[in-house]
Amino acid sequence: MSHEIEMIEGKAQMAYVGEVPWHGLGKRVPADLTPDQFMTTAGLDWVVEKQDLITPQGVKLKNKQALVRTSDNSVLDVVGKGWNPVQNSEAFEFFNEYVTAGDMEMHTAGSLKDGQMVWALAKTKESFELFKGDVTENYFLFTNPHQFGKALNIRMTPIRVVCNNTLTLSLSQNSDKMVTVNHRKAFDASEVKDQMGIAREKMEQYKSMAQFLGGKRYTPENVIQYFNEVFGAPAKIENGVMPFSSRNSKLAFENLDVQPGAEFAQGSWWTAFNSVTNMTDHLQGRSNDGRLQSAWYGRNRKVKLIALDKAIKYAEAA
Repeated sequence: MSHEIEMIEGKAQMAYVGEVPWHGLGKRVPADLTPDQFMTTAGLDWVVEKQDLITPQGVKLKNKQALVRTSDNSVLDVVGKGWNPVQNSEAFEFFNEYVTAGDMEMHTAGSLKDGQMVWALAKTKESFELFKGDVTENYFLFTNPHQFGKALNIRMTPIRVVCNNTLTLSLSQNSDKMVTVNHRKAFDASEVKDQMGIAREKMEQYKSMAQFLGGKRYTPENVIQYFNEVFGAPAKIENGVMPFSSRNSKLAFENLDVQPGAEFAQGSWWTAFNSVTNMTDHLQGRSNDGRLQSAWYGRNRKVKLIALDKAIKYAEAA
């Protein structure tokens, strides 16, 4: 089975602080490492450069170049000449100011898809507690892609402590838009930091949504319909019973009262929403690193955003 987390000499290119992450991969490191030390320990202290592409006949291609990792000469992708790589050192340097000031601490970092996707997760000071013990902490997920067509981006990532369910939220009014930096221009950390100033406000908004969902109860019929809409096509009531339209919607329903944290706001739309995030992060897929890839960058990231939006609509109608 192939790994999404990059493996070199049998070791996952990843490091983490504290408890083993929900994906169960990487090397545990001390909490007091600098971002640069964290990068090195995670095996990400390598450089990429553009190199000319030459045909077997010795002809140099004019508008395309290979993006090469110089540590092992592996070709990460083929890019245009106007494409500017961002080095991993630049990405980790971004966190220095916050870590030094005590506003963040490095949490996890790793490499996906044979080095094409490098990421770092840093924990912030923002958190909230609801329902007498249900704590959500906030993180920033910084992604530095060494891949054509992918932009560097930073996402606000609340994580529910009791179950390690994740959600990647935007830092703009557009619910699906993150802080992004196009590779057509040089990386300017100051521009990104300016846009990150609204993160605390966004965390307060998420707290308000969670509190609202926790105060609204679902019925057996409309929660099944909710899962049907999140995971597939809506179904019609047959003989007075709402059927499941997919295996995933049935699994989400069965997961409602057994998921970690089900005791908080039990029977509410907060529980229903978290049944979806718990499934995507911990139950679906064939491997832990495959779930990580899908939960943060693939299909399941969008599934969770859809689930949040639909849960709010159902709660509003309750």
